[in-house]
Amino acid sequence: MDISHIRKLIRLIQSSDVTEIEVTQGDQTVRISRQSTGIPAAAPVAAAAYMAAPAAEPVMTAAPAAEPEHAEEHQVTSPMVGTFYTAPSPDADTFVQTGQKVQKGETLCIIEAMKMMNEIEAEYSGVVEAILVENATPVEYGQPIFIITPLA
Repeated sequence: MDISHIRKLIRLIQSSDVTEIEVTQGDQTVRISRQSTGIPAAAPVAAAAYMAAPAAEPVMTAAPAAEPEHAEEHQVTSPMVGTFYTAPSPDADTFVQTGQKVQKGETLCIIEAMKMMNEIEAEYSGVVEAILVENATPVEYGQPIFIITPLA
């Protein structure tokens, strides 16, 4: 199953009331689910006191305010939860660098999820304005990982 098909499924989930979908194609299965906006993913249901803790709210409100100069339409977001890698191996050159022009379909990074290496490709041609994630760090579904300004 290619990444563009998975991205389409993610958009389908985002634009509907569906909270989970599982698709099997041959021997590959992809399950995409979204969490309700009311309960943080890490908080257990029995720990209601922790969900109302004042320390959790500033973290939620500070994240969007950190990057107001970047238009959302230019953000490349992680299509899955996993580990972000800038290169195919530790001793290899990075796929892209800030300021580099990329073509549609060019590999931007790899996200490792469940021991599978998933190449994340550019959806359009443009210039890499920013790489928002450090190499070998965890990423969440929907987390911005690149800012790419489209070429005219």
